[in-house]
Amino acid sequence: MIVGLHGTLEKQVAEGIVVRTGGFGILVHVPSSTAARLGRPGDEVDLHTYLHVREDALSLYGFSSEDELGLFKSLMGVSGVGPKLALSLLSTLNPDQLTLAILSGDKDMLTQVPGIGKKTAERLIFELKGKLEKAGAVALSLPGGDTNAEAVAALTSLGYTVSEASRALASLPPSKTLTLEEKVKMALQALGSR
Repeated sequence: MIVGLHGTLEKQVAEGIVVRTGGFGILVHVPSSTAARLGRPGDEVDLHTYLHVREDALSLYGFSSEDELGLFKSLMGVSGVGPKLALSLLSTLNPDQLTLAILSGDKDMLTQVPGIGKKTAERLIFELKGKLEKAGAVALSLPGGDTNAEAVAALTSLGYTVSEASRALASLPPSKTLTLEEKVKMALQALGSR
C-alpha cells in the first residue's frame, strides 16, 4: 500500500498532477485545494496518499494533509460515494466547508457539488454526522480553531444553535487577524441579515 509520496512536481494535467520520483512519473489525482498549494513544476511535493484498487485500474489519490485524507476515506465509506465523487466534494468545498455542511445538515451546500443530488446529500449527512461529531470535527470545521470555538460558545449563549453559529462564522471572510469580539459582531450581523 502506498501511503505517501515525495517527489518533484512535473506538471499539472486534467486528471491531477504528475509527480516524478525514483525515475517514475506517477499520476496522482488531487483535489483542487491540494493542487493550488503544490507550487510550480520543479517544486518538491509531499503528499499523503490513498491507493484505490479496481479490477481494471490502480488509481492514486493525494492530499496535502492527513485530515484531508481522512475525510476522503470517510466520504468513500458512504454508500454510493466512490473516489471520483469524494474527490469532487473535496475539490468544490474545502475540508472545513464540507465538514461544516455535514455537521450542520446543510443539504443546499452539498448539492452545489457536481454529481451530488438531494438523496446523496441526505445520505452523506446521515452516515457521517455522528462519526464526525465523535471524531471532534466540530473544531476542525471551524477555520480559526480556538477563536471560532469561543465565538460559537458566545453565539450559543445568546440563543443561536451550534449549526446557526457555525454557518454564520463560516460565511465570514477568512482572516487570521480578527479578534473574538470582531468575529462575534460580524457573525451577529450575518445572522441578523437572514
